[in-house]
Amino acid sequence: MNNDLQIYNTLSRKKERFVPMQPGKVNLYVCGVTTYDYCHIGHARMFVAFDVIVRYLRYLGYDVNYVRNITDIDDKILRRAKENDEYFADLTERFIAASHEDEAALSVLRPDHEPRATAHITEIITMIEKLIAQEYAYRASNGDVYYAVRQFDGYGKLSNKNPEELLAGARIEVGELKRDPRDFALWKAAKDEEVGWDSPWGYGRPGWHIECSAMSTCCLGESFDIHGGGSDLMFPHHENEIAQSEAATGKHLANYWMHNGSVRVDNVKMSKSLGNFFTVREVLARYPAEVVRYLLVASQYRSPINYSDQGLEQAAAALERLYLAIRDAGAETARDLTNSRYEKAFRQAMDDDFNTPEAVAILFELARDLNKAKAEDPAHAGELARLLVKLSGVLGLLQGSAEDFLRNSAADVDAAAIDDLIAQRRQARQDKNWALADEIRDKLNAMKVVVEDGADGSRWRIERE
Repeated sequence: MNNDLQIYNTLSRKKERFVPMQPGKVNLYVCGVTTYDYCHIGHARMFVAFDVIVRYLRYLGYDVNYVRNITDIDDKILRRAKENDEYFADLTERFIAASHEDEAALSVLRPDHEPRATAHITEIITMIEKLIAQEYAYRASNGDVYYAVRQFDGYGKLSNKNPEELLAGARIEVGELKRDPRDFALWKAAKDEEVGWDSPWGYGRPGWHIECSAMSTCCLGESFDIHGGGSDLMFPHHENEIAQSEAATGKHLANYWMHNGSVRVDNVKMSKSLGNFFTVREVLARYPAEVVRYLLVASQYRSPINYSDQGLEQAAAALERLYLAIRDAGAETARDLTNSRYEKAFRQAMDDDFNTPEAVAILFELARDLNKAKAEDPAHAGELARLLVKLSGVLGLLQGSAEDFLRNSAADVDAAAIDDLIAQRRQARQDKNWALADEIRDKLNAMKVVVEDGADGSRWRIERE
């Protein structure tokens, strides 16, 4: 088992050697999406970042139990359902299904468990009862239950925020009955006609933060190896999770905290108000899914990533180079290449806090040597191609057909129309109608279609800029 993996721990703000609580096993919890709308490119960053992490841990031989929750009851969900005049569960089911479709398109593996908040109301109530009994929480006169931040000595340790400074900026909203402006809701009282559940404090529904504390504990126990999510969740969500869970159990919640970086659009923060907000579906309508995944993988998971058309074009060109390298190289029938310097370098990069940019650089070094070997040593070329496919698979890349990618590396390609033109050109050549064959080839060139004639016929691919 690998002992060289270093993970940047947000809690300690340094890289630490990864030592799981149980040898050979990894328990990982990641905060998923709140299902009231389609997933955006920021969600895709989180999906792909932790997908790569899980893939690499399994590549190393770990038995990974990957849990990623679904928030299916929340104020945003209820507001959207009311706007749509739709039952909230119908709304969430629709967007859960859409989220799964987006993930599948991006080759994101499904988590081992995907708990939903509405299925864990009993566990949520039990945890709140513990917090009240231990005086970490209190019931307000209107039926709301709040967490008493002042009671938890470690509050702010994840986000590195000073609790007293938080007090200066905190506010109590209209209708809230907090003892301290920093306190947050564990249970929200609801009217009879609203969505809710019976509890010891009256009819109501859970607060957002307590949902994850209950679900992670239910699925992975009171302490587990890794807790992850987007950097925007570090405060207050993950800070509040720590406060709730550790107060309720008296145990350390997670040994390693991992946060993926944000997405910027043309170097500007993504925002609906700025008009630079893109759903995954909108992006996939313009670019092949593997191109989008490559863009997300090519940056180290903690770094902010810049989404732009230029970046996606560069990603498409990069993938084309890799697919051209493995095409016709005989990877399918070649033997495995073991203990190679390429794989050692790849592992060294990934062991450094999942350094995917360096790992991708190794893939291109491998592709370069593969191209040389095609002419000099075809058998070795097949071995290199097989290794390139294997290592790329750790990043969720190069798992499809080279021909399919090269023919469809732009979203607006009409493959059927191009196949028809190729067939017309082939017939014209058979008829020795060279003028028509050249005319069709010029038409294909104008469509940025590269035609490659060979002994077995003609094939084509899209020419990159």
